[in-house]
Amino acid sequence: PAGRKLSYAQTRRLELLPAEIAALESEITLLERKLAAATGIDASVRVVLTRVTKALLILVAFLVALPMVGIDLTTLSVFGGALGVGLGFGMQKIAANYVSGFIILIDRSLRIGNLISVGAERGIVKEITTRYTVIRAPSGIESIVPNEVLVGSVVQNETFSDSKVALPLLFQVSYDADLERAMAILIEVAAAQPRVLQDPEPKAFLTGFGDNGINLRLGCWIADPQEGTLAITSDINLEVWRRFKLAGIGIPYPQREVRVLAPLPAISVVQSALPPD
Repeated sequence: PAGRKLSYAQTRRLELLPAEIAALESEITLLERKLAAATGIDASVRVVLTRVTKALLILVAFLVALPMVGIDLTTLSVFGGALGVGLGFGMQKIAANYVSGFIILIDRSLRIGNLISVGAERGIVKEITTRYTVIRAPSGIESIVPNEVLVGSVVQNETFSDSKVALPLLFQVSYDADLERAMAILIEVAAAQPRVLQDPEPKAFLTGFGDNGINLRLGCWIADPQEGTLAITSDINLEVWRRFKLAGIGIPYPQREVRVLAPLPAISVVQSALPPD
C-alpha cells in the first residue's frame, strides 16, 4: 500500500540482495565451467543442462527475493495469468522456436559440426541455441535458421551417423578411345588422392552413349565432406585431363556432321492444252 514503510529486517535483506545476486552469478558461472569441462557428456547435452539449470536458478532467486522485499507472491498470480495469456498469443512463434530448440538439443538430431542441408541452405552447424541454429556455408556466409524450421522440415544430415559421402564425377571420352584404359586411369587417379577412401574403393562405370562421346562415371567416397568437395573435384579433373592426354584418349567436344545430298532431278511440268472456247 501507499505510504507503507519497510521494516528494519526487510531493509537489511534489501541491502544484502546485490551481494546474494553476485553470489548466484558466481555459482552459475562455476556450474557452466564444470559442465563445459565434462568430457563424458555430449556437447548438445551440456548446452541443455547449462541453460536449464541457469534458468531454474534465476527463477528460484527471483521467487526468493520478492518476499524478502515485502512483495506477496499471491498478489501476482492474477497479473501473471493475464500476462501469460497475452504472451501466449503474441509470442507463439518465439515459444515454438524455444521448444524446438530444446527438442533438437535433447534428442541430439543435430550436433555442432554436422554438415546439413535444409531448404536452400547447406553448411556446417556452428552453434545451436534455444531459439535458432547457425549454419556456416562453404562460402563463409552464416545463416541463422529458426529452430522451428529445423524441426518442421526435412533436414539432410550428411554426417549424422556416418561421415562418409559419395563423390560422383562424370567424364566423356571419344568413341575411338580405349575404354578399359580410360576407366583404369579414372580409378588410379582417384585412389592417389589422400582424401579418397580406399574402403569402399573407387570404381569406374560406363553409363551411356552420348551424342558426342561415351559417358563414364567415377564413384569414390570421402570421409570429410565438411572440408568441401570443390578442391578435390578440381584435383581429380585436372589429373584425369593430364593422364588422358598422355594416353592419347580424346575428350570430345560438341560437333555436328553435315551431309550434302545429291541434287534432286528436275521435275518437268506438262500443262495440258486448254480446250478451245
